Formats: sequence, structure tokens, C-alpha cells
Amino acid sequence: MNGLLIGRFQPFHKGHLTAVNFGLSQVENLWIGIGSSNKSNEKRNPFSDDERKEMILSSLDKSVLSRIRVFYIPDIGDHEKWTYYVDSIVPKYDIVFSNDDFTTTLYQKRGIKVIQVPLLQREVISGTNIREMIAMGKNWMELVPEGTKKVLLKIDAERRLSKIL
Repeated sequence: MNGLLIGRFQPFHKGHLTAVNFGLSQVENLWIGIGSSNKSNEKRNPFSDDERKEMILSSLDKSVLSRIRVFYIPDIGDHEKWTYYVDSIVPKYDIVFSNDDFTTTLYQKRGIKVIQVPLLQREVISGTNIREMIAMGKNWMELVPEGTKKVLLKIDAERRLSKIL
């Protein structure tokens, strides 16, 4: 059985890692869709699709990489067609993992099973909060996996975010 997890991963943090591991505990293979993949260098989407893919893959345990595939999911501006567009990009899946109400509604309308993912310290571990912490030079490193931390340091995320935010 295959599952699908879509997120913007701006950046990929420990909550996302928990969601991936939860998904992997439920299905044989997990397709990870990088949402808004056509956007970067903006306030809500500062990191490129390739940077986010590197954050994800470098943060996962090597033993699960054979069960994961990452796909780029651009925004298309048409909510009614979006899930069908996703289907044109990713292989067949049986379950969608999501906590986003809108995504859940769109997939449930199609009769596709959606499983909510356990949230990890949501009040602290959120992409918005982490981006703000990075931009302000606050201590953010314990909120992201080691792989993400290395990517963010390599690309000088603090400099980029301080200009964008």
C-alpha cells in the first residue's frame, strides 16, 4: 500500500519528520509531495524545491530511503483540479496523510481515505515560527533534524530570511 504526504516543508522540521515516520508506519511506500514547488525566495516560500528535497532526504534515516519518493507539486491556482493534477505527478496511492482541513476536504470529496498525522509541539514547531526565528538570529536548530540544519547553514538561510521577512 502507498501513501501520500504533501507539505510545503519551509523548512522541513521535526514535526514533518514525525509525520513522515508516522506515514511509513502505516504504508509500504510513502510519496512525499513538495507543495508550492514553483515558488521560492518569497516570505511564505523562501526555499527552492531542490533545497527542500535536500532537507527531506538528508534528514531521513538511510534505512527508509528505498520506501520514499519525493515529487514536486506546483501550485496551479485551481482547487477543484488540484488533486487530479497531483495524480498526474505521483504514482498511485491509497491513503493521504494530512492535517490541513482544505486538503482533507478535497481528497475526501473524491472518496480517498485521509489519515490525520500526530502533531509534534505545533505551537513551537511550525515553519512560520522557525523561519522567523532564523531571520531574527534566535535559537532554531533544535527544532529541525540534523539534515535540515546542515542545508540551512549551507545556504545561509539567516541572511536570506532576514531580507525576505
